[in-house]
Amino acid sequence: MQILVSDQKDLSTMPAEMLILGHFENEKNLTAAGKTLDKIFEQAITHLVRQEKFSGKLGEVAHFLSLKKIAAPHVLLLGLGKKADFTLEKLRRASSAIIPAIQKYKIKKLALALPPVLPKKASVGDAAQALAESLLLSNYQFLEYKKPEKDGRKMPLEELTFVTSQPGDKAKILKGTNRGQILAGAVNYARDLANHPGNVMTPQTLADEAVKLAKQYKLRFKILEKPEMEKLGMNALLGVNMGSALPPKFIILEYNHNKSGAPLVLAGKGITFDSGGISIKPSRNMEEMKFDMAGAASVLGILKACAELKSPAKLVGLIPATENMPSGSALRPGDVVRALNGKTIEVTNTDAEGRMVLADTLAYAARYKPKLVIDFATLTGSVVVALGTEMTAALANNPQALAKLQRAAEISGEKVWPLPLMEEYKEKMKGKTGDIDNVGTNQGAGTITGALFLQEFVSYPWIHLDIAGTAWTTEGRGYNPKGATGVGVRLMMEFLR
Repeated sequence: MQILVSDQKDLSTMPAEMLILGHFENEKNLTAAGKTLDKIFEQAITHLVRQEKFSGKLGEVAHFLSLKKIAAPHVLLLGLGKKADFTLEKLRRASSAIIPAIQKYKIKKLALALPPVLPKKASVGDAAQALAESLLLSNYQFLEYKKPEKDGRKMPLEELTFVTSQPGDKAKILKGTNRGQILAGAVNYARDLANHPGNVMTPQTLADEAVKLAKQYKLRFKILEKPEMEKLGMNALLGVNMGSALPPKFIILEYNHNKSGAPLVLAGKGITFDSGGISIKPSRNMEEMKFDMAGAASVLGILKACAELKSPAKLVGLIPATENMPSGSALRPGDVVRALNGKTIEVTNTDAEGRMVLADTLAYAARYKPKLVIDFATLTGSVVVALGTEMTAALANNPQALAKLQRAAEISGEKVWPLPLMEEYKEKMKGKTGDIDNVGTNQGAGTITGALFLQEFVSYPWIHLDIAGTAWTTEGRGYNPKGATGVGVRLMMEFLR
């Protein structure tokens, strides 16, 4: 999508197919651009606003056909919500409401007047970035296995012009939109990976994709095969893999590996399909378990964005990739395996497999002497009960890093809510036969006990992100269409910034 910036004051001659004008809730006065168009439209916009037929609520739209009164055939009035509550995330959410009209009228050239008031604590570049992100994220469609439509993609947007009253803002807007396009591209890349069905996105396919990414962006990479994992003692990961006909892969990617200093390690759960194993899941919605590798997809998306933005960060990406399947050779409830760090795990539920593969991964991360490790995992259904589908749970042993992540969440719009690592629950994580039970006997607090299990394999500053509620949406929300959301990519890029 080509991005242009214009300081043209008279929007009536703007060479676009649709003009977008933002309007705040219950605001009776129009912007300068709005007044110009209102005069041409014989006060139709003023009438709409003052008669309260358009209130300006967040995401509300009113469509005008220009009937050749201006160059653009379509004008869309967009509700920005209350001015006092205007944030970057509100701007993203409002902008997502533009997409249906763009798709309906097959708009190729769009002109968008920047809001007269910027979101709280945001620059004009930040606002432009948020708008670019929202449009590209909202338009995402996964059509890999669909028969092509006669008209192709629903939204053929090719050109986006930002209209500003400040000519000096051009460079800032272009810089912001460039970043927004790269981030949205990385998120959509992660979405693609998680939307592929399990018969396509196998551990081998995921490893191949990681190698392809590494070669494209000159990352250092290594794929550990099953014999190497056996030699290392990754028996928790290997145990989960026992029921699958497909061998596991342990993916290692390093970005800026020649840079001095300790790296930030990103670990992503890579269960390419999760049946639950012997403790099999109910059949309802099991087809969605292809997205159980969404954490791995997010890690790859973050590395892609870092490479394209030339981030100065030193990163390591670790992805344990396997299926979790039932078979005659599968791990059984009651089995005991020894993890990479020597601790024995008593398996009382084979559907608690994510923490098993991450146990070896987090233990492996220690060899990098990291300054911080962040894991991304669709770990527990309990997190949906606790926080719903709008917030990712964060559990950490480092308050400073967690506070920084929460600030990044406010800016990126990918909400994070901290939960405690309750020491009182640790006693109930002890196994009867092994050192630690992979589920424990605690009633409730499943997200916390899952994190407590992972903490047994951590020896460094660490944040665990449970994305089980936010990595997938069945209905679509805001700029996240149905399916995989690519959560974590924008959050982490803001954290790194």
